[in-house]
Amino acid sequence: MQDTNQQFEHIIAECRGIFEQKLHDYGSAWRILRPSSVTDQILIKANRIRSIEVTGITLVNEGIATEFMAIVNYGIIALIQLELGYSEKGYDLTIEQALQYYDKYSHSALELMKAKNHDYGEAWRAMRISSYTDLILMKIFRTKGIENNHGITLVSEGVDANYLDMINYSVFGLIKLEFGE
Repeated sequence: MQDTNQQFEHIIAECRGIFEQKLHDYGSAWRILRPSSVTDQILIKANRIRSIEVTGITLVNEGIATEFMAIVNYGIIALIQLELGYSEKGYDLTIEQALQYYDKYSHSALELMKAKNHDYGEAWRAMRISSYTDLILMKIFRTKGIENNHGITLVSEGVDANYLDMINYSVFGLIKLEFGE
């Protein structure tokens, strides 16, 4: 079995491939989104995963893995938007520039995962995929709270930390879906 770092990198490469294909189809139209709108897009994806987990029914021909991949990609988009701000015109990044930012933030997520795996001993492997969904939803609501407070926190991490956690929980779900327990 591959180790966690290799599995993580494999999943990120799959997500990056989808991101790149969408860049070719749509360009960087997402640049017009304010971070709060990206948070709401992630909420839609996480709610759909939870609905499928609870009901077992999907009427749209995309499953849980597709939605976790979308959360990874929207999480990275959110981090880019936090750094650059949103663009009134959209389309202000070339494909190459967008992919450079993608790589920067996917690397940040990998480094965070490595640090937490060291400290927590890969506890995520004992968790259920549905727990990742619930934790993502919790992180979304925390992020919305921070956004509603105009980014001001007293003791909490900022929205960037929450986006990185959402990315990592989604990658964990994708690892389990692709590689098994």
